[in-house]
Amino acid sequence: MPVYLRRFFIGAMFFSLAAFGSLESLFAPKAGLWPVWETHDAESRITVDHSIWDEFLRQYVRRGYDQGGDDGVNQVAYAAVSTADRQSLREYLKQLSTTPVSTLRRAAQLAYWINLYNALTVNAVLDHYPVASIRDINISPGWFSKGPWGKALIVVETVSLSLNDIEHRILRPIWRDPRLHYALNCAAIGCPDLQQQAFTAINTPALLDRAARAFVNSARGATVTDDTLVLSSIYAWFVEDFGGDAAGVLRHLRKYAAPALTDALDNLDAERAVTSIENDYNWSLNDMRPQ
Repeated sequence: MPVYLRRFFIGAMFFSLAAFGSLESLFAPKAGLWPVWETHDAESRITVDHSIWDEFLRQYVRRGYDQGGDDGVNQVAYAAVSTADRQSLREYLKQLSTTPVSTLRRAAQLAYWINLYNALTVNAVLDHYPVASIRDINISPGWFSKGPWGKALIVVETVSLSLNDIEHRILRPIWRDPRLHYALNCAAIGCPDLQQQAFTAINTPALLDRAARAFVNSARGATVTDDTLVLSSIYAWFVEDFGGDAAGVLRHLRKYAAPALTDALDNLDAERAVTSIENDYNWSLNDMRPQ
């Protein structure tokens, strides 16, 4: 059975819908605005060239299947990345590091931060490859920290930034858009897919919607079985971004649900319905290994 289909219970019991997310959200980073990054120029016509990252994604992100399951997962062919493309990725990150992001308009900033987060994540994996999970890259400060998220990985406008800074101190508090959780890839099978193209100031709204629909309607996102709504852990970790409670999560799911999921949600027995959370979020690396 795929890891993401094993359910997680607290005290051997399902979460009730009423208590959904109340415990797991305590352990997730909170959104806290870093005010300096609010600066932008609404009249700016500066564009950021994401073509190197776009080409990398188109070449190395491929559709795969987790452990024989039927849920297609975008995976990265880390082992196949050439020396030249490895260097190109470093050059792209250097380019983003020297970009005056505060002079960009909001739409360009949003694409910039999403691409920077995802490119830094892939770069961190490549720096430590092979690994079974991104959580094995133990470079973050702190005794109980796992993974690369807390370590400063890049300098932008003289400020050192970590992945946590980008996600929780810039993107989430400034844009307040739950679709960001479908755009930021944590290099794990349980995570929403890494897109096969770069975000831009023009395509970001459409890509965010597409990513939301794809994940919500996947087995990793939401399924209903026998009055049990089985959800990805992201809806518990970041319940504040998805409406703050079970009702908000359900409203969000319905917004992007395909007809089959919509019908299943509508047919839930409100009095009997319970919610379970994916076990361990399936932190296995999103690695397209050679056959």
